[in-house]
Amino acid sequence: MSQDGATPAKYAEVVMGWLSDLGYTHCFFVAGGNIMHLLDGARKKMTCIPTVHEVAAGIATEYFNESGGEGRAFALVTAGPGVSNILTAMSGAWLESRELLVMAGQVKSSDLAGPTLRQRGIQEIDGVALARSVAVNAECISVPWDRAQFTNAVLAGRRGRPGPTFIEICLDAQGAPTAAAELETYADDWTGPGSELMVAARGAIDEVHRLTIEAERPIWLIGGGVTRETAVIIREQLLATGIPVATTWNGTDRVSADNPNYVGRPNTWGQRSANLLLAQADLIVAFGTRLGLQQTGFNWQEFGKEARVVQVDIDDGELNKGHPLVDVPMLADANELLLSLVVLDYPGHEDWLSYCREVRELLPTREDVNSTGDGFVCPYSFYLDLSDLADPDDILIPCSSGGANSVAMQTIRQKWGQIVITDKGLASMGYGLSGAIGAALGHPDRRTFLIEGDGGFAQNLQELATVAVNKLNLKIFIFANEGYGSIRMTQKNYFDGAYLGCDTETGLGFPDWHRLFDAYEIPAMTIGPEWSEDTDVLSALDTPGPVGLVVPIDPLQTYWPKIMSRVTETGGMESNPLHEMSPDLEPLLAEQVSRYLS
Repeated sequence: MSQDGATPAKYAEVVMGWLSDLGYTHCFFVAGGNIMHLLDGARKKMTCIPTVHEVAAGIATEYFNESGGEGRAFALVTAGPGVSNILTAMSGAWLESRELLVMAGQVKSSDLAGPTLRQRGIQEIDGVALARSVAVNAECISVPWDRAQFTNAVLAGRRGRPGPTFIEICLDAQGAPTAAAELETYADDWTGPGSELMVAARGAIDEVHRLTIEAERPIWLIGGGVTRETAVIIREQLLATGIPVATTWNGTDRVSADNPNYVGRPNTWGQRSANLLLAQADLIVAFGTRLGLQQTGFNWQEFGKEARVVQVDIDDGELNKGHPLVDVPMLADANELLLSLVVLDYPGHEDWLSYCREVRELLPTREDVNSTGDGFVCPYSFYLDLSDLADPDDILIPCSSGGANSVAMQTIRQKWGQIVITDKGLASMGYGLSGAIGAALGHPDRRTFLIEGDGGFAQNLQELATVAVNKLNLKIFIFANEGYGSIRMTQKNYFDGAYLGCDTETGLGFPDWHRLFDAYEIPAMTIGPEWSEDTDVLSALDTPGPVGLVVPIDPLQTYWPKIMSRVTETGGMESNPLHEMSPDLEPLLAEQVSRYLS
């Protein structure tokens, strides 16, 4: 139908036209009766990708957009269970500050329960109330909105600190005959993160520049709030500054591992060398990272104890939350500030940068203290091999929890041009497969690697159907240790090995992975310790299309180094600071890599 106002169209079709004008090209969805008009409108404007479960639609949408593929995606789910199912995806995007537009159905406006009834319409549930705590904006459209009102609601998830936007539309509003021209108002002027609060003032630039020059041991910490576009622009200039640069997990691919200024990924489950260097810095400038407890360590009082800490963030709440102790909070756009800072001169840090490189050489990411049983694949060696094999235009999705995730972030050597995406805020098992689907569909001309533990993979394995139907160039590595490795380790360390529900011997069940892949007509193989030299494996990785690779991981595999915690007499937990990872280093080595620790 025409949307020029001469011939009425369904409101759902008008809405899809508006979304198309905003750059949306893809729709991940699970069909349902309460979105029948929206889905009918979407098929005329969008590339529509059905998933088996709504949580997969949400996560795939998040990773499609986060990976920076051509176009933009949104998720479409029906009322009731469609909404409740996608809340996990919304929660993850909320905690990671990532855009996620969720369009949802709702019962007819005349069937809404209102404030006194629990339910009136079939499958009715108050989606706005459910979504509000994990959304930048949550709205219900019971009668058609004009273009400006709708557009402003959608753009709320992109303005300032990004996050999910939830819009549910009643069934009768979706199908309402609409003269589009009568709704043709325009959204408020907005040019991205550019309000007066988000633009770095000249004084902020001068202050960070001065503090960096005056510092003897500065480190710039690049977070996920620094975009990949900014990283491309400043790549050479950042190198020319001579300032040691670390990244958060969400900022992993903003700096390549072979950059001479790169000093690693500090984190509670981070690299020992990076944690030690951060503890010895006398200035830490954090760009676009909220400095949460995983980043600073639970013993946040020790974070940056030797340093002045500067935090640049667009959320005033993060700057004033009270942890860690921030000496110079700056409410500004980290991208604008970095673009202005890297063109300035920073003399006098050669000795410190040389020391950082020395520490990195002395403390490799694979430590000999770890033990791997015969016939099993060492996860640390696996990631080092994968780092060598992966091409600069590959996409790496190291799931979101457990050893497959933490070992990746301790070990991988990211190459310039690669896209690396994970989820650490919610850290929900089962995130990886759906995220990899979104990234692969966003970049059909690139190869995507997914690495996920068997426990996490089992929580979302139904989406192998989505992989197979779309013939994605997705290489799926499953770390198979017959259980939840991190839970098993917790029960061993804190409850004397009173195991329950952590592996196949204590109640968990897993499929035969080869038979599972075969059911979806996806080739599969089990790899061994020398997998990176196996011609059959290499051929499978180079052949377009999906493949499953089962990685046998020792159930007794050790995961060192790590931050240890103790249960206190009051039942609480007390953790070591970031730089005191276990096991302890040999005294001579510890002295070499701790020169500036007091």
